[in-house]
Amino acid sequence: MDRKIVIIPTYNEKENIEKIIRAVFSLEGGYHILVIEDGSPDGTAAIVKRLQEEFPERLFMIERKGKLGLGTAYITGFKWSVEQKYDYIFEMDADFSHNPEDLPKLYEACSRDGADLAIGSRYCNGISVINWPIGRVIMSYYASVYVRTVLGMKVYDTTAGFKCYRRKVLETIDLDKVKMKGYGFQIEMKYSTYSLGFKIKEVPIIFVDRKEGTSKMSSGIFGEAFWGVMKLKMRKIKPKKA
Repeated sequence: MDRKIVIIPTYNEKENIEKIIRAVFSLEGGYHILVIEDGSPDGTAAIVKRLQEEFPERLFMIERKGKLGLGTAYITGFKWSVEQKYDYIFEMDADFSHNPEDLPKLYEACSRDGADLAIGSRYCNGISVINWPIGRVIMSYYASVYVRTVLGMKVYDTTAGFKCYRRKVLETIDLDKVKMKGYGFQIEMKYSTYSLGFKIKEVPIIFVDRKEGTSKMSSGIFGEAFWGVMKLKMRKIKPKKA
């Protein structure tokens, strides 16, 4: 059986973390979970540690001191997962904006359909977003149009954070050279994957805004993404040296 791990970054997710862990573990296919915990003051880590006693072979956690950013959380998780030789490595939010039941669809897009990166896409089949203010929908949608136009990358949802990578993609990308930390990180990883010649497939999903906890979105995150795309256009993406 393929070894699959879902990386879930957390900061103040006590309302969601146990529910999302149990939802993933209820799926068929033997998914494992790696929580990247950024020093949540609300006790998120304590909940995960309690659940590790129940799921000792499937639930893992890396605790970091302080809120160090989405991008660095995933880079930490990618490196750990590659070292542990997982075949398929997923990104997913803790807040149920990504439906755990869509994980098998992303897995099949890679394992059955031959994609190297499968993206849970809000925009590849119209606009599939629930509970967002219209202003945020428009901003997110046209941000992806902007990225697609500037970078020439045929991906409709360039900022999506619900993904499945084959391990070889993360072994090939030089993760130490990934610069962006917020939602720009998601763009940079897709562009790196695309630039290195890997096959990308978008899988339509319905994105539902979080019901519990607090959003981590900020204007600074969008600013980083806007200017970072310009810098990405100028860079030559090279594979990691063996």
